[in-house]
Amino acid sequence: MTPFIKICGLKTPAAIDAALRAGASHAGFMVFEKSPRHVSLDEMRALGPRTGAMKRAAVLVNSADETIRDVVAALSPHLLQLHGDEAPDRVAAIRALTGLPVMKVLPVATAADVAAARSYGAADLIMFDAKAPKGADRPGGNGVTFDWALLKDVQLGAPWILSGGLNDANVAEAVRQTGAGGVDVSSGVEDAPGVKSPQRIAAFTAAARAAYGLPVLDHAL
Repeated sequence: MTPFIKICGLKTPAAIDAALRAGASHAGFMVFEKSPRHVSLDEMRALGPRTGAMKRAAVLVNSADETIRDVVAALSPHLLQLHGDEAPDRVAAIRALTGLPVMKVLPVATAADVAAARSYGAADLIMFDAKAPKGADRPGGNGVTFDWALLKDVQLGAPWILSGGLNDANVAEAVRQTGAGGVDVSSGVEDAPGVKSPQRIAAFTAAARAAYGLPVLDHAL
């Protein structure tokens, strides 16, 4: 798999431009009203064309079919990221409904959480994320990591990527320890919840590209 470097929770032209300049592969747009990163359908229509060479990912949380259809029409995503409690049959149904590749996010705290990925054969990709802290009102973007040793030598039928508490200071070590085929960041490139920093986006993307042996784009920093 070509290294997958995704900046998630994008809401502004400046943040999208920073991710594009830095060489991120994917731009993530959050569809979850409880999140400070939520974007409306109108915002998706306005921001989507700005992503350029980056692939657009729509991040959905237990969404109904009607919502999914509306999001697909507004954003024209290349990928659907399912970040809720979607069971394997629901993942398969969403893939059939849209005809789009689907990435299922699985929260991890124990080895059993990692093993659960094997039941998601319908997913094109798996994302391992840190399990949300007790009392959290959203499933991701909480800025916490998990024990990366749980992913050592993991073998799945689908490619997988890593998320959870990543930032420019630890992403290279995360890739080294886990062998993840890609990385995803949201809170690690923010100055405040939902407020992306172009400078942090550039630093994270540069560090991630270097970790994968890709050239760092000088104009990004």
